Amino acid sequence: MRCFIKFNLVALLVLFIGGCGKQSPPATLDLPVYFTCDTRGRLEPCGCFAGQFGGLTRLKTVLDAEAPAGALRVDAGDAIGGHEDYDLLEYRYVLRAFAAMNYDALNVGGREAQFSAAQLREIKQTSPVPIVSANLLDKTSRRPIFDGYRIVQRGAFRIAILGVLDPHSLDEKTGDGLAVGDMETAIEHSLAELRGKADLIVLLAFTDEATLARLAQQFYECQVILGGKVSQPAQELRRENRSLVYFVTNESRALGILRLQLAKDAPLQVTASEIRLLHDQIPQNQSFRDLMKNYREEVRRTRLAVDDPNYLSADTVPGVRTAASYVGSERCLACHTSAAAVWAASAHAHAYETLVRRGADADPKCIGCHTVGFGNPSGYRREFGAAKLVDVGCESCHGPGSLHVREKNGDATINFTYRPLDAGDCRKCHYGEFSRRFDWDQFWPLIRHGKELPSRAVKPATKP
Repeated sequence: MRCFIKFNLVALLVLFIGGCGKQSPPATLDLPVYFTCDTRGRLEPCGCFAGQFGGLTRLKTVLDAEAPAGALRVDAGDAIGGHEDYDLLEYRYVLRAFAAMNYDALNVGGREAQFSAAQLREIKQTSPVPIVSANLLDKTSRRPIFDGYRIVQRGAFRIAILGVLDPHSLDEKTGDGLAVGDMETAIEHSLAELRGKADLIVLLAFTDEATLARLAQQFYECQVILGGKVSQPAQELRRENRSLVYFVTNESRALGILRLQLAKDAPLQVTASEIRLLHDQIPQNQSFRDLMKNYREEVRRTRLAVDDPNYLSADTVPGVRTAASYVGSERCLACHTSAAAVWAASAHAHAYETLVRRGADADPKCIGCHTVGFGNPSGYRREFGAAKLVDVGCESCHGPGSLHVREKNGDATINFTYRPLDAGDCRKCHYGEFSRRFDWDQFWPLIRHGKELPSRAVKPATKP
């Protein structure tokens, strides 16, 4: 009997010690969620003026300072700037940045959907961060290009991150070989697959505010719905049906934050919510600034489609020549002497130099507003360097001047008149992050000029 009792005591002790060594994960979880949308390739602010907000350089600083290792980090779409070859080149650096910030998933937005199916498959294979989309499809097979969702583990909780793209939110057509399937159908199929596999479902939906609310009414299983294709960040966290709906935008200048509390077999709780502006007092992470430098060095070495005049003229009507071509501001200065003096004293006359100082003088995303006619067959090309058609010159606003020059030089076959200009011409460059808030009454006096007065003798101006 004593041996039997002793044996059972030993067995109980072993079970007790073993149980202590294999404690079950806590049945509750505090989960911070950090999310972005509409980054548009902004690794760093463009630097066109002081006091700019935003940039992944600042987002990295914020996340490093306050986001714990277990925080959920997601992007709802439009992380890329456009669909040109240099945008794709930049996107690879953006993906590296999101991976360095430990993002759990990026959703496909309208801009990503402008690439071809072949390009997106290559991105899927090489991306260092998971990309999700349940309804961006191969046009032929109708199979998704990316995984529709992924499941991540946080403590005892399984969290599904599901991504969709609203076909009605597209500003341009999708890339070659792509189709965007019905969003609701894709969500239904994904939820059926996820049944019993996830404790929390986070839906990343690239769509507008009204549709986000409608999705919440249709799919109560998605406890958190983050977007989207909206005009401004959310003013407050909304509860729709059983879902939390939150959204953010603003070209990398805003960060959405949710602090959730999860418990087994209990409703999801929110302890805090915030839209954080990434203001100019937040230091920029140097490693991400180096990423931008590396991108600009690579784009300088890379032959791009925009470098080929034949590519630029591919959409012109066959047999029809462009009426006027760019001649350069130097052809304007001798006759328009008073306007030339105003121009030479303005920041416009030194616009290209600002790119050189930042190493951005070969970056197609910057050149357009710092040179004359970039993207036009007769306009600035990167191979010119600083030799010609640089700075914001006369033709940047007034348009190509070759016909005007020929007429003034005595060509009687030409009767040319420039079209009237207004504030809209300025806003081609003075908008968004590329300018202080545009105000015609504030900006125009700095460059005010007009027709030359015959009696006024002003020495022709040259650039200092």
